[in-house]
Amino acid sequence: MEWMLLPYRRYFDFSGRSRRKEYWMFYLFIVIVYLLLSIIMGMGTPTIDPVTGELLGGGALFTIGMALLGIFALGTIIPSLAVSIRRMHDQNRSGWWILCPIANIIFLFIDGTAGTNRFGPDPKGRAGEVFD
Repeated sequence: MEWMLLPYRRYFDFSGRSRRKEYWMFYLFIVIVYLLLSIIMGMGTPTIDPVTGELLGGGALFTIGMALLGIFALGTIIPSLAVSIRRMHDQNRSGWWILCPIANIIFLFIDGTAGTNRFGPDPKGRAGEVFD
């Protein structure tokens, strides 16, 4: 759970490096929250009576779920940008690479550079030597 919430603790931190684990656990957390809020919204969706065409029930849970989803999405924009940029930094790439979607998707799966790079020390603590 710590890895999922770490980008919120580093909210406006666009410098340094982030491991793949931090990045992917954060996005797993986002998917879980979206699924839970979608379930809440689905429970509040009104139904239509097939015979009369009348709108039956629902509404309140849908509205609450939609409001929570909007608040969560707004609160997650900056941390998701920051962790994506730090993920690029881990591979010794500029954060501007997140603007190139195809390359960005490929780079997010690649391990970071071992040892210190121009963006800071290795978050895994590797020394950077190829041979022992």
